[in-house]
Amino acid sequence: MSEYVLELKGITKIFPGVKALDDVYFKLRPGEIHALMGENGAGKSTFIKVITGVHAPDGGEMYLNGNKVSFKNPTEAQKAGIAAIYQHVTCYPDLSVTENIFMGHEMTSKVTKRILWNEMHAEAQRLLSELGASFSPKTQMGALSVAEQQIVEIAKALSMDAKIIIMDEPTAALTKNESEDLYRIAERLRDKGNSIIFISHRFEDMYRLASMVTVFRDSRYIGTWRVDEISNPDLIVAMVGREITQLFPKKETEIGEELLRVEHLGRTGYFADISFNLRRGEILGLTGLVGSGRTEVCESIFGIHRYDQGMISFKGKKLRIKNPLQAMGLGIGYLPEDRQKQGLVLQWSIARNITLPSLEKYAAKGMLSGKLEAQSSKSLAEKLGVKAGSVFDLVSSLSGGNQQKVVFAKLLTADLDVIILDEPTKGVDVGAKSAIYDIISELAGSGYGILLVSSEMPEIIGMSDRVAVMREGRMTAMLERGELTQEAILKAAMVDTDAIHGSVSL
Repeated sequence: MSEYVLELKGITKIFPGVKALDDVYFKLRPGEIHALMGENGAGKSTFIKVITGVHAPDGGEMYLNGNKVSFKNPTEAQKAGIAAIYQHVTCYPDLSVTENIFMGHEMTSKVTKRILWNEMHAEAQRLLSELGASFSPKTQMGALSVAEQQIVEIAKALSMDAKIIIMDEPTAALTKNESEDLYRIAERLRDKGNSIIFISHRFEDMYRLASMVTVFRDSRYIGTWRVDEISNPDLIVAMVGREITQLFPKKETEIGEELLRVEHLGRTGYFADISFNLRRGEILGLTGLVGSGRTEVCESIFGIHRYDQGMISFKGKKLRIKNPLQAMGLGIGYLPEDRQKQGLVLQWSIARNITLPSLEKYAAKGMLSGKLEAQSSKSLAEKLGVKAGSVFDLVSSLSGGNQQKVVFAKLLTADLDVIILDEPTKGVDVGAKSAIYDIISELAGSGYGILLVSSEMPEIIGMSDRVAVMREGRMTAMLERGELTQEAILKAAMVDTDAIHGSVSL
């Protein structure tokens, strides 16, 4: 009997002009949670697709329980006991949980071939209870949260008797409490003997769950270590190929005149009595626990949603921003939290995405100049370090970090003074984070006013000149840079807002 439930030796996968995997090795033991880490573009996605039978490798060998295997399609991999849970759950939102769990392998009568609904509901309920879920198997899938949909995906894997479960960035869209629930489920599966490959950019995921970690870089295998035997700095060097000595490159900038003032802003049911100002060259952090109302405030400032209380002033003039087009015209830009759904048109080229906010600059008599678009987008893409073969490549072909840089490039084509950044480093690797922090610092140094929304405490403390803290739709503190500590921010984020009477000073 082999020591490993899964073993890959020298796996290579080549696409036209690109070596997506180059001599990769990986070993997974029974009952083990093994973290796989690497920058976006390191080869992790292709690695998953080789294991699950989506892609056939061009070189190397794969072994399952010591036996050499070669999957021709995903169905063969599923039958062999391999399942993958992805960050963006693919489901049938209008069907029930039971139907999603058993899609493609329904329980049917041997005689009549009819679907055995009672048996399927009962088995679905057993699987959900085993995973600690509280919702009914008859619930419509689309009514569930992202975390609950992931539980359904895990139940589906177990319904097919999966012994190896690949979790691809499962915590990226989850709250801290939801992540803890997922950790407990992963540990429960491990204790039952399932083996888990846990892919994540978050070091806390690795330290919380995994006993082993493997690192890929530039499509190659770098090494495998016990989690308790590798330090954070060494892991970063393995992932990015260099030492990142200053992850938060906050530069001292000259703070200029006031650009934006928000006074007693409110939107019934979402937030109330929000007051702050933002000055030229300043990075103002906006933080708080998930659900505190940060994104809703930003969306109201940008005109996505109407506020019904308070006033916004821009460059000294009081106004009411009714829509994003008006906000952009004034000089306010917004980088949304979900870049794929709200920040990019995935089936368009990099160039067209970059120039989208300011097409009038590239048009004459109603006709777009492709040459001018290409020149401008190429210049901005190079300036921000977007890694791509050409600006005519589809933006969907880029890694998460490079997609985020394209969204930044979009903002720079418009004539802006204020840029709202909502979770700008969410779901990107440590190397891409460092590059994005450089971009933010350079923008502030160039005179932009930056409103930085983030759930990551080190990011907020490392990058901000001041920090506004929110809890349950209200501001509880405005902290100066010299006051920024995790303790001070957490205290402000968790105090009783009933004791706050809108007295936070600008």
